[in-house]
Amino acid sequence: MQIFGVDIGGSGIKGAPVDLDRGDLAQERHKVLTPHPATPKDVADCVAEVVGHFDWSGPVGITFPGVVTSGCTRTAANVDKGWIDTDARGLLGDRLGLPVTVLNDADAAGIAEMAFGAGRGRKGTVIVLTLGTGIGSALFIDGKLVPNTELGHLELNGHDAEKHASTKAKEDEQLSWHHWAHRVQRYLTHVEMLFSPELFIIGGGVSRKADKFLPLIEHVRAEMVPAELQNNAGIVGAAMAAANTV
Repeated sequence: MQIFGVDIGGSGIKGAPVDLDRGDLAQERHKVLTPHPATPKDVADCVAEVVGHFDWSGPVGITFPGVVTSGCTRTAANVDKGWIDTDARGLLGDRLGLPVTVLNDADAAGIAEMAFGAGRGRKGTVIVLTLGTGIGSALFIDGKLVPNTELGHLELNGHDAEKHASTKAKEDEQLSWHHWAHRVQRYLTHVEMLFSPELFIIGGGVSRKADKFLPLIEHVRAEMVPAELQNNAGIVGAAMAAANTV
């Protein structure tokens, strides 16, 4: 069975049909740059471009980098503030002319990792973190998702943690892997103090280079592993969410 997944990020919007039996992309993904400003209309146009690239007709799952409840986007940390309290499901569904499911981006990545990746079969408390433009989080208790945790906005050094320890912070400040790993370590120890997880799954595009920073992180009791689906997890998870509403 194939369902289309789209992952809206702070820097790029990417999507592809997903083979739900394998938990993998059925075709090579198509990506466009996230517009600036990332207004609802402009982002919807980009999502339509991604979906139209495949001439897709059928349900579409779409991630959003913020809190999503009942298809409405409630926060907008890394996109235009016009998204706050927008009926995203209605907006995107009307633009595509297709049935749409919308969910938090890190929740989607976590759903995919728990089903097909590093979290397969894991019980207890598992936290999936996506390091990118911001820091997304997905919290699972015995395999069940606690949605919209948004742990990237925990306060660290008087600011949102993602301003300090995201991949964007590493790039913007030209931090070495060692320096950035120390920041990630401080963030992980803070999250661990609050939730005492058995496992951290580290996702986002930087998970491809996990060997450059995970071994540098110390004083974290939980097991730490890179995401297996890497930067495709959001697309796969979005498709899985859409399949559950068909």
